[in-house]
Amino acid sequence: MVVKGQGSVLTLEDGRELIDGISSWWVNLHGHSNPHIAKAIATQAETLEHVIFAGYTHEPAERLAISLCELLPERLNRVFFSDNGSTAVEVALKMAWQYWRNQENPGRNRILAFDNAYHGDTFGAMAAGSRSEFSAAFEPLLFEVTRLPYPETWIGDAEVDEKESESLAVLRYQLEASPEGFAALIIEPLVQGAGGMKMARAAFVKSVCELAREFGVLVIFDEVMTGFGRTGELFAFQKVGIEPDFICLSKGLTGGFLPMSLTITGSQIQDAFRGIDPTHTFWHGHSYTANPLGCAAALASLELTIQALPLIKEIESSHVQRLTSHDYRAERIRICGTIVAMDVPVSSGRGYFSGIGARLKSEFLEDGILLRPLGNTVYVMAPYCTTQAQYDRVFESIRQRLAAL
Repeated sequence: MVVKGQGSVLTLEDGRELIDGISSWWVNLHGHSNPHIAKAIATQAETLEHVIFAGYTHEPAERLAISLCELLPERLNRVFFSDNGSTAVEVALKMAWQYWRNQENPGRNRILAFDNAYHGDTFGAMAAGSRSEFSAAFEPLLFEVTRLPYPETWIGDAEVDEKESESLAVLRYQLEASPEGFAALIIEPLVQGAGGMKMARAAFVKSVCELAREFGVLVIFDEVMTGFGRTGELFAFQKVGIEPDFICLSKGLTGGFLPMSLTITGSQIQDAFRGIDPTHTFWHGHSYTANPLGCAAALASLELTIQALPLIKEIESSHVQRLTSHDYRAERIRICGTIVAMDVPVSSGRGYFSGIGARLKSEFLEDGILLRPLGNTVYVMAPYCTTQAQYDRVFESIRQRLAAL
């Protein structure tokens, strides 16, 4: 039982304190109970807690949309509100599919996605994600997706060029075999999160998008996890150097305070849904769409995130220093922005259900650290307010526990 959170520390009912090394499932950017975000929510609650967003609007939603679009390329200028990361992806997939139908091009009806991907737990998001034990029960209900190899890489990887060439060759083969058959390509840019914090190089992601664009395929960036500074830039697409057609945002959007998500696209996509034909309408909405309290939290969190960007660069540098100055008895060590991941060498049972993950989680808890390994992958993704002393404790716990295996 967690009874309190302050900064990067969680207090349990028995009085123990834990350093939150994973931002409570990657949502908490600026620390628990952050006073700036809490005050913004409280102030908004005294004015307007919620109102139907169909046919009405309100200032917090408009301010949030405008504030974000001012930070994005000019062509990314339309914001669609929903409730969580899975739904942000679901909205992008539905928009991309319907875009081509509204353009009287229903032959573009297939999705390109990557091996090992995870995009959420709703049906469309599950279908776009890699098949696994999590989706097995629903397999008969999931639409088919064309899979591409994901060239995961790490520090010292000597085969990355070959892996990237293979993946791009597969993509080109699929596109040339069906040049008018694909509606969209979806990718977690730079880092596959739930799939094991597997990382790809920015140049590869850019090449993928450029090749897809040659064949008119829409590009969806699932930045539910990578958005708001996690990869070292405000958004991962900036590090990649290419503008997608859709960006899906959630998790860190409200600084971990309230559920909310956004699917951002452009007027060129929206125009396909305009007109008097009701079948061209994008019929999708939620009761709590653009909830004013969530918008207030997101605006406050965005202010803090912009201020934190120099600090994020420092965190990345300190991670590099820590991982190069100690032996962690790990393999495939990788860093992207504030994200650090490494694989525990095991003779068998790699992946999400590796038994070593549960053992390490318990041992980290004994050390006063909240880490939740993805099977045999140990990763750190702490709030930006985490101090160097706290990071020292986290990484020393990892070093000692891996050495003792």
